[in-house]
Amino acid sequence: MFTPTPLNLKMPVPSDIEIAQEATLKPITQIAEELGLLPEEIEFYGKYKAKVHLAVRERLAARPNGKYIDVTAITPTPLGEGKSTTTVGLSQALGAHLGQKVVTCIRQPSQGPTFGIKGGAAGGGYSQIIPMEDFNLHLTGDIHAITAANNLLAAAIDTRMFHEARQSDDALFRRLCPPDKTGKRTFSPVMLKRLKKLGIDKTDPDELTEAEASRFARLDIDPDSITWRRVVDTNDRMLRGIIIGQGPQEKGAERETGYDITVASEIMAILALTTSLEDMRERLGAMVIGTSRAGDAVTADDLGVGGALTVLMKDAIMPNLMQTLEGTPAFVHAGPFANIAHGNSSIVADQIALKLVGPDGYVLTESGFGADIGMEKFFNIKCRYSGLIPDAVVLVATIRALKMHGGGPKVTAGQPLDHAYTEENLELLEKGCVNMVVHIQNAMRFGIPVVVAINRFKDDTPAEIELVRKVAIAAGAEDAVMSNHWTEGGKGAVELGKAVMAACEKPGDFKFLYPLEMSIKEKIETIAKEIYGADSVEFLPEAEKKIETYTRLGFAKLPICMAKTHLSLSHDPALKGAPKGFVVPIRDIRASVGAGFLYPLVGQMSTMPGLPTRPVYYDVDIDLETGRVVGLF
Repeated sequence: MFTPTPLNLKMPVPSDIEIAQEATLKPITQIAEELGLLPEEIEFYGKYKAKVHLAVRERLAARPNGKYIDVTAITPTPLGEGKSTTTVGLSQALGAHLGQKVVTCIRQPSQGPTFGIKGGAAGGGYSQIIPMEDFNLHLTGDIHAITAANNLLAAAIDTRMFHEARQSDDALFRRLCPPDKTGKRTFSPVMLKRLKKLGIDKTDPDELTEAEASRFARLDIDPDSITWRRVVDTNDRMLRGIIIGQGPQEKGAERETGYDITVASEIMAILALTTSLEDMRERLGAMVIGTSRAGDAVTADDLGVGGALTVLMKDAIMPNLMQTLEGTPAFVHAGPFANIAHGNSSIVADQIALKLVGPDGYVLTESGFGADIGMEKFFNIKCRYSGLIPDAVVLVATIRALKMHGGGPKVTAGQPLDHAYTEENLELLEKGCVNMVVHIQNAMRFGIPVVVAINRFKDDTPAEIELVRKVAIAAGAEDAVMSNHWTEGGKGAVELGKAVMAACEKPGDFKFLYPLEMSIKEKIETIAKEIYGADSVEFLPEAEKKIETYTRLGFAKLPICMAKTHLSLSHDPALKGAPKGFVVPIRDIRASVGAGFLYPLVGQMSTMPGLPTRPVYYDVDIDLETGRVVGLF
């Protein structure tokens, strides 16, 4: 039996960390029991968080799924529009105020933004996931596991090239398959996978011909083709470009490379898209790190490291169980960036949640950035691999962002808002509503009912809220509801909860935007024209070259994960509203074969953010008397 946790609402609303630290936390055992988990299905990480075994799905396989809701947003300002806060507030409304069984599924934030300028991603005000410090920092170590796995593969690449440059084919083969104490030589399981890939039907190293042994042992990686980089979960701009191999024993092995932030790793995307331990093993082994000089794809399994990567990730595959301020359960799992990856939390968390809530319950899952990025990828990538069909979309909008899209002054993080955003301006707002209309129509293009959540800010007026509501419904939204969850918690999102429940009862006709059989170019053009509103697509020479390569290697039927700015429907962050008449330039295309998508680069996309002059880590410290963290937000 679910017992909500009462809130002690205060005005003015205290800081996020003050609210989180004053909150009453249920023991995670209680959260698990209320959700219907068995004791043997959870692994404890302290009193207030746990990991959940994937075996829950098998136990509940016969139970029908609950209602599945994607929470997305209009094109945001650099400040963000409160999508995570709305997701949590809606969850609290459904579970603590409307008596529904509900689970929130949300991404784990990177420590890069947490210590940079954006801050954490646990929600805000009276709609948060707690413990907030754990949520925004190490949690249960999933991101650290990804860092370790990613960098093990990076080391394997350079080690292999180092040794191949110094040894004959025969010496390589003998060292890869050394005799044991009895003189017997064997292939390890991952080596057998490589032999199968090469079409060599032999299992005894002594039976290989000289030519077969050479093909097996020498990968002959083309250094210029390597796309795999090292990672660290810190905004460290000085690592964007580095030269490695400058030690005295590595002379001649120097090459240019760099670091990405950990959440940009393909391994993070795999964690979010995998469906089982077996599936994760195959995906990790299939990751392509580059090509040989002959043009053949080189994978993690070719390097012999796929199994070791899986061992490092074996605990990370289990979703993390936490709670909201009002005691509703939350799964926090995976955290791929939405501009360069697909920007959604894990499939396994959604699958487990849908079984646990049952046919009368609700699962909220959040997609990163605007609906042109996170929602489109949720439908076309995540739903393809999960087999799950959504029942409704919640589109978060703010009057602040809509005014910006109407031509309002530039919004800059860390700077005061212009008075245009703090005073009523219906004309500016109405012009900007075109952005919301495009996102509503895009969701409806997939055949899913849409509810607009107007995330209220203190300066929003009733006339402005009513205008947004009127435009949204005219555009085809089932409803548009003002939500005051930041100030009031779940109580402030009750009407939104009712609207979402009603939308979930509407008939849906879900369909993908494109079939996988389309060519790479056709899929990219479909997304650019139908979702972004572009006139056409320009494929630059490097992109043309990659299309030819990936088609030859058999990757053409993978879905597309566009890497573009989140600050505009177009490729240009300066184009606000609903731009028309633009051409989308595709600079390059890269392959995340293990994750299962190709990602075209639309303009310059940084995979390693930088720190501002005054990062928020200035405020983060520890109270030495109480041991509490201070300064996080």
